[in-house]
Amino acid sequence: MTATSLLGEIADVGRDRKRGGYSRHAFDQAEGELRTWFVERAQRLSLDVETDRNGNIWAWWGTPGPDAVVTGSHLDSVPGGGAFDGPLGVVSALDAVEILQAKGFRPTKPFAVVVFAEEEGGRFGVPCLGSRLLTGTIDADKARALKDPDGITFAEASAKAGHDPERFGADPEALGRIGRFLELHVEQGRGLIDLGSPVAVGDTVIAHGRWRFSFSGQGNHAGATLIGDRHDPMLPAAAMVAAARRVAKATGDGRATVGRLVPTPGGTNVIASTVDIWLDARVPGGDRTRALVSELSALAKEVAAEEGCLVEIAEESYSDTVTFDAALRDDLGKWLGGAPELPTGAGHDAGILAGFVPAGMLYVRNPTGVSHAPEEFAEAEDVDHGARALATVVEHMST
Repeated sequence: MTATSLLGEIADVGRDRKRGGYSRHAFDQAEGELRTWFVERAQRLSLDVETDRNGNIWAWWGTPGPDAVVTGSHLDSVPGGGAFDGPLGVVSALDAVEILQAKGFRPTKPFAVVVFAEEEGGRFGVPCLGSRLLTGTIDADKARALKDPDGITFAEASAKAGHDPERFGADPEALGRIGRFLELHVEQGRGLIDLGSPVAVGDTVIAHGRWRFSFSGQGNHAGATLIGDRHDPMLPAAAMVAAARRVAKATGDGRATVGRLVPTPGGTNVIASTVDIWLDARVPGGDRTRALVSELSALAKEVAAEEGCLVEIAEESYSDTVTFDAALRDDLGKWLGGAPELPTGAGHDAGILAGFVPAGMLYVRNPTGVSHAPEEFAEAEDVDHGARALATVVEHMST
């Protein structure tokens, strides 16, 4: 098998006929099928599979223990996402194991492939939930209470999938086994196409987070209510969508996005009573992300008051700037013949783990530069090159 052929095996799982691409969310049917597929594939390689207290799957080559070399990624997606984000790191890890087994290599350090739960936050709103729970960087009660758009809690969904939500929480034993963690991922941008390289080593992750702005006004009749009598929360919500772009552009290198807007009750001939929007903000350097959100929060209160509305602002997640382990970065570059280093504006489980263990990333070239969309792409030659590169570094790390 190759990483390309493994991607082909799961190509029909979770296709989204409405949005295009794939919708595979934590503990839904599609993600469950992929988890089952991963376990079966890992067992074919004689790996010992276990699921930890937070729903993360570990496939061990040899006896689990401290100072382990761990690689992997996730299987869930954003709504209507691409075929590579998440699964590429998982299939490449499986392919790397087979490459090494075929040449007779056996790791002298414990080695595992891990699949983290709910990395995208596409169902319950908080990204990297499996690795946040593992490291204790999210409160277990908060995680259990998270709700999807249908009002199903994370606890309910996980219980239905066969997990015990009462066991969710920091797992120092599992975390303590990790000596070095490496995640391979499709590039989310187009740096490598310009550099002429099929792979790169991760450098930094921009500080980023998600905030919910809940605007409340007075629901009313769209035809019978005069404009001067309205308290329409859609107006300040719309102003915030435009302000996010304007304020981010003024920073020079910031990114602010409103990708989700939910009016209640949502009728065509009804003035909304509430409008919720979700802001994704990312700015390189220091506290600049929080500064951007503070500016937008002040604007939100101002435009809400102008319409006679109120606004509540809640931080749903935040990750500070991550600089990946310098020694590991140097090793990866050396083992891969001087592969270039790239920063990223995308969050990853490796970024969460980097606060606790030496962690790093490899990126595989994406010629379209598009990610989180059906057009996300990597050439088959580059996919398989990435898996071979991962095998090379795993061999060095595991010796």
